[in-house]
Amino acid sequence: MEHLGVVSPIEKYVQHIGEAALERIFKKARPIRGMRVVHINSTFDGGGVAELLDPLSILMNQVGIETEWHLIQGELDFFSVTKKMHNALQGADMHQTQRKMQIYEEVLRKNAMRMHLNRYDRVIIHDPQPLFLINHYTKSCPWIWRCHIDLSRPNPTLWKYLAPMVEKYDAMIVSAEQYKQKVKVPQRIFMPAINPFSIKNKSLTDEDMDERLNHYNIPTDLPLVVQVSRFDVWKDPQGVIDAFKIARRQVDATLVLLGNVATDDPEGPGIYKKLLNQQEERIILISKDDTCLVNALQRKAAVVLQKSLREGFGLTVTEAMWKGTPVVGGNVGGIPLQISDGTNGFLVSSVAEAADRIVRLLKEQPLREEMGVRARATVLEKFLLTRLLEQYIDLLAGFETRFFLKQ
Repeated sequence: MEHLGVVSPIEKYVQHIGEAALERIFKKARPIRGMRVVHINSTFDGGGVAELLDPLSILMNQVGIETEWHLIQGELDFFSVTKKMHNALQGADMHQTQRKMQIYEEVLRKNAMRMHLNRYDRVIIHDPQPLFLINHYTKSCPWIWRCHIDLSRPNPTLWKYLAPMVEKYDAMIVSAEQYKQKVKVPQRIFMPAINPFSIKNKSLTDEDMDERLNHYNIPTDLPLVVQVSRFDVWKDPQGVIDAFKIARRQVDATLVLLGNVATDDPEGPGIYKKLLNQQEERIILISKDDTCLVNALQRKAAVVLQKSLREGFGLTVTEAMWKGTPVVGGNVGGIPLQISDGTNGFLVSSVAEAADRIVRLLKEQPLREEMGVRARATVLEKFLLTRLLEQYIDLLAGFETRFFLKQ
């Protein structure tokens, strides 16, 4: 296997996007070379935001934008509050007490005292956890709020509390048109993307895949049905198990639910523990942060599920599609931006529909193969990281005149 510590140069993308596209990116970046940019979120691992920021921050540096990536720090009670906020932004109820908001605001006040953000030329804040940092600075540069959450139906009480802070920003980025809000902030749509050269997405030999699956005692004598997600109620792991149990009345297969627990998500361990009592010989639950295992499972799977009930985008969908594996995804959030139902995968709205599509894909190998080919082509066209990099370059450069005119 390739040495794990090697950073892929941006020039490797030529094989996927061509010389002209790469030259265009460097040309766009040239006027802002040396610009100091910082991304701030709440965790270095677990979840799609960290998955994006790791390679994106490297690519930004490779084109000459001096980019850093920092975390806010907080104790368990802070992340308990922000998880409730995350759920409420996706439409859940929240008992929004003054005490909870005091915990949230006080932690960000302390973080602001440690973060000297006025030394940067652009500040990019990710999701609600660090949103209120802006309240503690006299802005000397544009601030951007990038929300990765499904905002199609935010809890109105919480949004009323957050919106005035959002309006202190100079731009807001969301993943889909339906997530835009009625705020006095320019809003842009940036769909997430993947790094095809990461350990999670690069090509693997059969020996590499077999080694990882054998290490975790995952049998391959029957077709694999796989879901890779954080253990989160919005990912509907119980619905995945229920759909698989219905499907196996007609087909033999093995279900693998692989997830990890993000450091900013205190609910995950309890959800995983609750699901463990359903584990059996052909229903396997694994809580591990093993990117090579993710890669192996997504490549070996006959079907990958992402049966989400809410989903800002769903990078695991893109990852599996890149590997030529058909995905059965929930018809919610950003998943329909990736899957064209019946063409490069299936969209479902119930356990029964998910079970039906699992059966169909397991029984019809030509359909699996055709969908897999179309799925990879979709990612190649729309969801590689260089597209996202170019969007950020355009946005960062676009402030150059407009921001300073309004100061």
